[in-house]
Amino acid sequence: MHFWVANPRRSQKPALVMLHGYGGNSKWQFIHQVGSLSQSFNLYVPDLLFFGDSYTTRLERTEIFQAKCVAEGLKRLGLDRFSVYSISYGGFVAYWMAEMYPELVEKTVVVSCGIGMTKEQKREQLNKVGSNALNLLVPQSARDLRLLVNLSVHKPGPSKWVPDIFLRGFINVTYKQHRKEKLELAEHLLRKKEDPDLPILTQETLIIWGDKDEVFPVYLAYQLQRQLGPKSKVEIIKDTGHAVNMDSPTSLNSLITSFVLG
Repeated sequence: MHFWVANPRRSQKPALVMLHGYGGNSKWQFIHQVGSLSQSFNLYVPDLLFFGDSYTTRLERTEIFQAKCVAEGLKRLGLDRFSVYSISYGGFVAYWMAEMYPELVEKTVVVSCGIGMTKEQKREQLNKVGSNALNLLVPQSARDLRLLVNLSVHKPGPSKWVPDIFLRGFINVTYKQHRKEKLELAEHLLRKKEDPDLPILTQETLIIWGDKDEVFPVYLAYQLQRQLGPKSKVEIIKDTGHAVNMDSPTSLNSLITSFVLG
């Protein structure tokens, strides 16, 4: 398990663990956030298994196994208390970290994560996407990656018009390594049944969503809040898609900081 760690670590700052979404790695997904958040927190940013420099020879492909690996890695780094900010796939991992390690996790921030979706909701959303979901999660072509970007990013920007040659280069760098394992992770997410006994977290939880999310519709934010109860709250960022970290990083950073430090 590979971690990017604050250096030097400042004892007066609280620890914040940042869990990235599917595709790519932590280095580029948090490019608009590390500078701002590092002013208030000691940051610990893992590459989840089979992304970036993290891998395993074990056969488990669940978010529960990912959560165990992250938590045990953080303990080896000497952390005994921290908050977790997570986005999309990282939210599944953060949820189970908070459930299994309540003595470690102080507060949780879950952004644009479809945890708790029913089988019918998942089927409806896959039909709306109208493409092979595995090709989107682990793209093989510039067309696949461009479709993923258009689904995830709402606001116009360089990612919308970058030439195919750069998209193909990004795929070679980001998705070629551990491709088989990435597909297995995605297959597990897409095929797993809904969990009727999804645990209620004991931590205060902030749920953040973009109002233009085309991957996980905004009603899922309120559905998750109803599941978690009074220790959770929802913040909706306007004119923002699934990739809140790309569309509205300043607003996102402000919400994370005020919640974790509050």
